Amino acid sequence: MIGHLEGRILDLAPGKVVLAAGGVGYEISVPLSSHPLLAGSESAALFVHTHVREDVLALYGFPSRRERDTFRLLLGVSGIGPRMALALLSSLTPDDLVLAIESEQWRRLAAVPGIGKRTAERLVVELKGKLGDAVQPTGGAPVRDDAVSALVNLGYPARAAEEVVADLLRATPDLELGLLLRQALKKLVR
Repeated sequence: MIGHLEGRILDLAPGKVVLAAGGVGYEISVPLSSHPLLAGSESAALFVHTHVREDVLALYGFPSRRERDTFRLLLGVSGIGPRMALALLSSLTPDDLVLAIESEQWRRLAAVPGIGKRTAERLVVELKGKLGDAVQPTGGAPVRDDAVSALVNLGYPARAAEEVVADLLRATPDLELGLLLRQALKKLVR
């Protein structure tokens, strides 16, 4: 099973990326929210979920382990397949998803394209009390290290990446990795 891929971006479109790793081009479905992180980069590192069915082998990639873990939990809900789980993570961050489920905001979930009222209610019923414990913010040094590593993999100098990430974490210590990377990229591009 493929759990992580790091390589050169060969092709990028909203919802899809082709990564060259070890002489092989892997087509990976990604949340739409990942597109800005990957756009303009020569390389990327993604946490991957390998989805195997009798007739299909598909890869789903995420910039953080937390997003991948959330995706896997969503797949455990009856009636939620990879496309629907990806749609949820394209529209909501893991934190927003946990908040919507724990506070029983099924309307917020139903606003996601492809998710109706019944599916949203099923998500709340099946995941309430489970998602928050299983998908905790990673906070602290692991997030800092993952963010710096991701920025270096995207081609930024290690020293610049460390400084930007440290400044952002000083201002907001419990930033989620995806948001931390987005803010760091905005600062580094300037």
